[in-house]
Parts: sequence; structure tokens; C-alpha cells
Amino acid sequence: MVDRVIATEAALALIELLRAKHGELMFHQSGGCCDGSSANCYLPGEINVGGDVLLGEIGGCPFYISPSQYTYWKHTQLIIDAVDACGAGSFSLEEPEGKSFLTRSRLFTDEEWSLLKDSLS
Repeated sequence: MVDRVIATEAALALIELLRAKHGELMFHQSGGCCDGSSANCYLPGEINVGGDVLLGEIGGCPFYISPSQYTYWKHTQLIIDAVDACGAGSFSLEEPEGKSFLTRSRLFTDEEWSLLKDSLS
């Protein structure tokens, strides 16, 4: 099985810190605007994800992306990292920690893509 979204050790450590402070969490891949294109961390129900694509989980938290962003990113594995920096106008829960989740990506190999291409349209 190939994961569509994974997290680095730094991101997983930050997720654990945030879970200890806030409880259950969820992620949404932003499509831009004031917070750039980044993975944002929210409390469940803080944003409406109806109609969004559930890519998978990181750190036990669901990770969503809008259908239009999914169309753009579907050939890549999203790699969520955490860096020392505050987001620009982000509403993501990690900002007060002086951290930001950062989305990196890599193209799926042909073998990985053949396993994934039918799992989500």
C-alpha cells in the first residue's frame, strides 16, 4: 500500500504536542490565499470538509484536500514537515508554537501510480 500523505518525524512530534494541548485534530491542505499553500491543522469541525477528498491520516489525524487541489496534486505523495517559522496569516493551530507545517511532495513512481490510480478518481 502506498500512502498519499505522510509526515516527517518533526511533523509527527508537533502533532503530538498539539494533540496534548488541544485533543483531536484534523488537517486540510490549503490551496493558497493568505496562508499560502500549506497543510493547516484544525480542531475537528472547525472547517467544513464536506465534498473534500480524504487523502489519509498523519499522526492519527485525518488529512483532507479540496477536489480542485486533489486534481492538481493527485500524482504526488504529500510529505508534511514541520519547520521553525510562523505562517503568514495562518489560522493553523501550530502558529502560536512558532512552527509551521510545510508541504513537500514527490511524484509517485509508475509502480506506485498503477496501484493508486483507481483508488480515488
